[in-house]
Amino acid sequence: IPTPVVYFVDYTSHSIFLEDIIDSVTVRDHIVTTQQGSGPSSTLEEQLTPLAVEVGRILAKMHDEDVVHGDLTTSNMLLRRSMGEELSLVLIDFGLSYISALPEDKGVDLYVLEKAFLSTHPNTEALFGELLKSYAASSRKSSTVIKKLDEVRLRGRKRSMVG
Repeated sequence: IPTPVVYFVDYTSHSIFLEDIIDSVTVRDHIVTTQQGSGPSSTLEEQLTPLAVEVGRILAKMHDEDVVHGDLTTSNMLLRRSMGEELSLVLIDFGLSYISALPEDKGVDLYVLEKAFLSTHPNTEALFGELLKSYAASSRKSSTVIKKLDEVRLRGRKRSMVG
């Protein structure tokens, strides 16, 4: 799972020294910039689908290792230029992360991302669908996680209806 390298943990001062990811942009800013610069929505989807597929693949890998991020948003994902000028995805801000094998926790992780994704990037439902398809294709445990995601969505709708 691509993350910044941890160089040093100072237990005395409670400090963590991490790799500085230079020449990067948040996935949030990348999507917003692409949305502003593109024409029809089909072109937008064509441009951003490879990114959605990569995000789904990396999240599947992370969840298969029983790591739950706890704060998945497009602001906590960076796109870094690699040597070949290709953009590579890096996950950041694991401050709320924890280890869990429960499909419920992973479903909630995806639900948090879905809510953040769709509220920050309107009209990208199809793009998030591509992310979930990639997640399902890349994860050994996806069927139970996607089932729990659906249950969490229903609970979320009930909560918003009741108040």
